[in-house]
Amino acid sequence: MNSCRRIACSGWRAGLNTVFSRITAPSLSRSQATSAAPDPDTGEKPRLRAIDLAKQVQQEKTKPPVVGQRKKPQAEASGAAEAETPPPPSGQQKRVMELKRFSLQLQQVHPNVLAKHLLRGVLYQDKDVVITNKPYGVPVKDDCGGTSISSVLPVLSKMMDGMKMKSDSQLIPCLRLEKETTGVFLLARSEEVVQHIHSLVTNNQVQRKYWVVIVGVPVPSEGVIDIPIIEREVPGPRPHYKMALSPLFRVSDTGEGVTKVRANRQSQPAVTKYKVLDSASGCSLVELQPLTEVKHQMRVHMALGLTCPILGDHKYSHSSKLAPQKLPERVLGKLGLEQSKIRHLPLHVLARQLTLAGNTQDINVTCPMPKYFKQTLNQLRLTFSDEKDQL
Repeated sequence: MNSCRRIACSGWRAGLNTVFSRITAPSLSRSQATSAAPDPDTGEKPRLRAIDLAKQVQQEKTKPPVVGQRKKPQAEASGAAEAETPPPPSGQQKRVMELKRFSLQLQQVHPNVLAKHLLRGVLYQDKDVVITNKPYGVPVKDDCGGTSISSVLPVLSKMMDGMKMKSDSQLIPCLRLEKETTGVFLLARSEEVVQHIHSLVTNNQVQRKYWVVIVGVPVPSEGVIDIPIIEREVPGPRPHYKMALSPLFRVSDTGEGVTKVRANRQSQPAVTKYKVLDSASGCSLVELQPLTEVKHQMRVHMALGLTCPILGDHKYSHSSKLAPQKLPERVLGKLGLEQSKIRHLPLHVLARQLTLAGNTQDINVTCPMPKYFKQTLNQLRLTFSDEKDQL
């Protein structure tokens, strides 16, 4: 009796399993076939299971290619993604960004770090003066409390004296250099030396020569610019102050000859000698020798006097507005820059040479060109005769 029941139960279970297998097999196949079909009630596609996605990928890999259709390489498949990514910056753009980052770092570093940088750049020193190579983008004086050359001169003085605790030496800036100017920088060791150097400047016994890269070719190639300079307010949406020309002569009403006008009391005499060293690619390498000390004198005389602004001079390239310098397409092509990135282009002014009249022998110091200045000359195909700096 028990054996009959066991046989009946086993038979019933086997039959039930067979029925379930027949029902579930087609239902699974229907679910796979209609997995991508939208739900008729909601109109939304049901989510695919992981196993279904794996099977679809495997089928795509094993599917034979259509005749006449080549298989797309991996580079072509990712073409859309690559098209969306911006092109990498050029070498010149990288150098401009590096220079900007370097100048900002010098203004934010510890005073000892900037003092060591000035110490490594010393070009000449004696018991009266120290001449060093001023880096680009570091102000001589900073009223905002940031790191400046004046703020690290006590540290530099101690370094030059061997870090003696009881050192009475000091270093005092003598001649003016702008924040964006690099090159020869004169420091005096005492107030008496400062007064002596100022007397030399008054008697034209201090000769300073600057090298600048300008946009354009001056005509004539050598001359003297003798036009007073005055500071004026520029009206507009962003009112600001700029140095401007205050000429003593103007063209007569008839257009023949010039007429002398009354000098403005607030104007300052400004005289600059210039000489073109080389011209190429729509730019020129010019040697400037200022005979007076007026704020932004060389920049104003180049941009407004000769209509050849200095490369990277975003302040005086436009007389009536504040905007990045507008460069010709030819110059942009040579530099490998875009106009939208031109605001990062540095001012190309180098304090090249300094000559001081001495009692027994003159002091003559020449500063090497910084890396960015050399690279610009090479890209613009501008050459110079000084063999000391030739690559």
